Amino acid sequence: MNNFFIDSHTHLYLPEFSANIEKTISSCKDLNIQKLLLPNIDSLSIQPLLHLCATFPDICYPMIGLHPCSVKENYLAELTIIESYLKNHNIIAIGEIGIDLYWDKTSLEIQKEAFITQLNWAKKYSLPIVIHARDSFNELFEVLDFHNDDNLTGVFHCFTGDVHQANKIIDYGGFKLGVGGVVTFKNAGLDKTLSNISLEHLILETDAPYLAPHPYRGKQNCSTNVILIAEKLATIYQCSLENIASTTTKNTIDVFKL
Repeated sequence: MNNFFIDSHTHLYLPEFSANIEKTISSCKDLNIQKLLLPNIDSLSIQPLLHLCATFPDICYPMIGLHPCSVKENYLAELTIIESYLKNHNIIAIGEIGIDLYWDKTSLEIQKEAFITQLNWAKKYSLPIVIHARDSFNELFEVLDFHNDDNLTGVFHCFTGDVHQANKIIDYGGFKLGVGGVVTFKNAGLDKTLSNISLEHLILETDAPYLAPHPYRGKQNCSTNVILIAEKLATIYQCSLENIASTTTKNTIDVFKL
């Protein structure tokens, strides 16, 4: 039984955590959170990420990718740097990647190009992908409808869509839905969406230091809060916390080949 928790998406390498990182890691272990999966942002975050994984190799696992909000005029140079790490380090996934139209709609075309490049890396290196989707489901589906095949797997990070979008993602065949703090927000409606989706399609995440769950909404998030998200899912699915742990952990192990 996988009766432990995994935070499948946490940025613990960021400066917000540096002063208390040992205490944070220790607190995670005390709460039976045994694996922390770390997504990259851009070339500047690679070294802090890899350093944290080297410092705590028993619990921290590195992913490498170019975040869509970091896709700027120099994105080709960024991608070259990032791919060099894929070739020379033990990376578990490509992420986080995707399309974000909340902050900047003008960069859509180069965001698409960067996303497609990294999809092709996933197939080339046989790695899952971590997809960032913000105000961009239609654009992402347009790309994935063309590029998806049996070699493409991964997770839609911070899923906040509706039942139709959830089922479309599930129908691709190789993807899970990452559920974080938004599921605890009173008026988000995600709890109602998930009540129509089987638990076998979900994995847990925090996106720390962002998107802290209730009752810490608006404050700095931490991986220890993955327990609060699991407790909310236990309420939605009317099952034990142990069942949430074992099912979501198995799902995470399967998709990331841990």
